Amino acid sequence: MRISLLGATGSIGTQTLDVVRNTLPDAKVVALTGHSNTDLLAVQVNEFKPELVCVADEKAAMELKKHVSCEIVVGEEGLEICAAQTNADIVVNALVGKVGLKPTLAAIKAGKDIALANKETLVTAGELIMGLARGKSVRITPIDSEHSAIWQCLQGNNENEIEKIILTASGGAFRTWTKEEIAFGKKNNALKHPNWNMGAKITVDCATMMNKGLELIEAMWLFNQPQEKIEVVVHPQSIIHSMVQYVDGSVMAQMGLPDMRLPILYALSAPARVKTDYPRLDFLTAGNLTFEPPDTDKFPCLALAQHAAAIGGTLPAVMNWVNEWAVQQYLQEKIKFYDISDLIAQAFGAYTVKPVASVDDIFEAEEWAKEFLNKG
Repeated sequence: MRISLLGATGSIGTQTLDVVRNTLPDAKVVALTGHSNTDLLAVQVNEFKPELVCVADEKAAMELKKHVSCEIVVGEEGLEICAAQTNADIVVNALVGKVGLKPTLAAIKAGKDIALANKETLVTAGELIMGLARGKSVRITPIDSEHSAIWQCLQGNNENEIEKIILTASGGAFRTWTKEEIAFGKKNNALKHPNWNMGAKITVDCATMMNKGLELIEAMWLFNQPQEKIEVVVHPQSIIHSMVQYVDGSVMAQMGLPDMRLPILYALSAPARVKTDYPRLDFLTAGNLTFEPPDTDKFPCLALAQHAAAIGGTLPAVMNWVNEWAVQQYLQEKIKFYDISDLIAQAFGAYTVKPVASVDDIFEAEEWAKEFLNKG
């Protein structure tokens, strides 16, 4: 197996390399991309010896050249080259945010299978991406723990036998806080996820529950299901990663300890099960498994995402752009927690939704969102 890994220095990227290092010894990493963490990227390049590396810009490339000898490309064009113009069998898209869309399109055009952690790709352009993938016989396997769980629960069953997909959520860092307390929640509070160790952007998305809204839209496209057949349930222990209820009333759940290496490994090796030495779930010590409905009054981002899913067209792309911008502002402590959802709601009120006929419609919607935020 030859792997092109986009986003190697992030949380999913480093764990993917851990999977390759310790569990898939026959795999070969042919391309790595990082943003500006050239120190870590240099270590990765010298260990895995890819043929091609991509960094954010020429400044980062000059710094990396001091430590490595392989070919280096830069920017968005470099990401597309790493996705398409290598001899990779599979592209792992572990990029964060809207930057993940173009490399996914490039990989599909080149006929590369994709292990997808970049949920924004399907949130903004799900219908296009899945249609293009089918046309090129490209397999898209999910890395998100929830979508991996659903995919595993579907093995041996048919899509038309699904009665309901049950998407589980931890509830994030502010689950037990009051709305009044959440309003003054700082980034250091939001970044204390109770179960998972993830990057800053996705951890804030978990705190707002926007992450679950993005995953709902992603699930619609991955599993060809309407929104009304996808239910979000808060499961604070993060042991059941998601469930599928079938038309006969049976419910299948995929369970395990919160460890992203498991869905990464399955995305790369399925349908095979590869032996690991990862920690095992012990039911005698796991404690109670509890469930509760999501509170969209405390976490309005989930309701906004559900609205975007129902309306469709270019609205999810606008939502995604505004959310990304707002989360970065929150992480820089320039806005408050509920300003994130307020900005998205304001954008919804000002925007005229259009159907998605091509990827240009997505880019046009994102440009509108950018101009909207600049005016604000």
